[in-house]
Amino acid sequence: MKKTIRELFDFIEASPTSYNAVNTVSMMLENMGCVNLSECEKWNLVPGGKYYVTRNNSSVIAFSLPESGFGPLKIVASHCDSPIFKLKTNFEQSPGEEYVKINTERYGGMIMSTWFDRPLSVAGRLIISDGCGVKTEIVDLKDPVLVIPNMPIHFNRNINDGFAYNAQVDTIPIAGSGCVKGKLLKAAADACGAKAEDIVGFDLFVYCAQKSTVTGIDGEYILSPRLDDLECAFSSLKAFGNAKKSSGINICCIFDNEEVGSGTKQGADSSFLTDILDRITFVMGKTAEEKASAVASGFMLSADNAHAVHPNHPEKYDGDNRVYMNKGVVIKFNANQKYTSDGISSGIFRLICEASSVPVQYFANRSDVVGGSTLGNISNSHLSINTV
Repeated sequence: MKKTIRELFDFIEASPTSYNAVNTVSMMLENMGCVNLSECEKWNLVPGGKYYVTRNNSSVIAFSLPESGFGPLKIVASHCDSPIFKLKTNFEQSPGEEYVKINTERYGGMIMSTWFDRPLSVAGRLIISDGCGVKTEIVDLKDPVLVIPNMPIHFNRNINDGFAYNAQVDTIPIAGSGCVKGKLLKAAADACGAKAEDIVGFDLFVYCAQKSTVTGIDGEYILSPRLDDLECAFSSLKAFGNAKKSSGINICCIFDNEEVGSGTKQGADSSFLTDILDRITFVMGKTAEEKASAVASGFMLSADNAHAVHPNHPEKYDGDNRVYMNKGVVIKFNANQKYTSDGISSGIFRLICEASSVPVQYFANRSDVVGGSTLGNISNSHLSINTV
């Protein structure tokens, strides 16, 4: 268990943004013997082969083909994005010579107060002109170069009474004194061996640079940035690497942009997964009917974090459908299909867990509390497959 937790922590620390996460995942897939395919090039697939495809440098789909046969599909889907601050195109603010501030905007549904007074760094991707076109470089400054400072309580006496944060004022990171003007983008270029003047575009983010750790008297809990949903991306990837060959196609999807609704070309609400399946079908010389059969007989896990009971606020949870830390895998239900589990998919998954002696818990929100959603039901709108 300690080894697995250490691997998880290393994975999270190497994946501060979705771009870095997909870069990390790609290296892990290469080590598993997977062949990298480009959507822009012709594919050559062989029975028994293992492959992966990235889109936008921020989503990835890996698949393993059977030696014979074509179905059923066995899919696990997670996401690699987390709430974060994104640098605006013109991000430097210099109010006089005293400070350089970094203009950002919120991405996803974050708890803003947790970002204050922490060591922050910058990561993401740079788009570099190489004379013939452009290339992408994944970067991570790693060192804590920014901070979002709290106001002293003497000047904000209401801070503990429910303060309304202004994202354009209160959560702007500080890069240093006036003398650091222009140095952040150069530092990002230096981190990947590029020249700042060759940068023609970027997607850079401010992330929490604190290290993951184990806590609790008996070491029962883990504390880490970005657990939602890198924890499931990591375990899904490990499962894909350890899966045995069968007559079906094993597929591991790690999507971007779940935190903002998945409605992008690389999100779960895109054609990414169906594009990959259509292409596998065509290259392997299979028919549309064979693909339809593989989908209809297949199964998908939508893997995302669940809400354990908060010990200080148990009243927020349904009394009969609440779950606890370290008590087992959670199956999530919602009548309005914010989660995609139904009687059939949950029953199948329960039997799978029982066969491996994995305890199962069941979660549903209080009927008067609006919960979150995840990518399973969104993906199902493009691919009609039993999903839990």
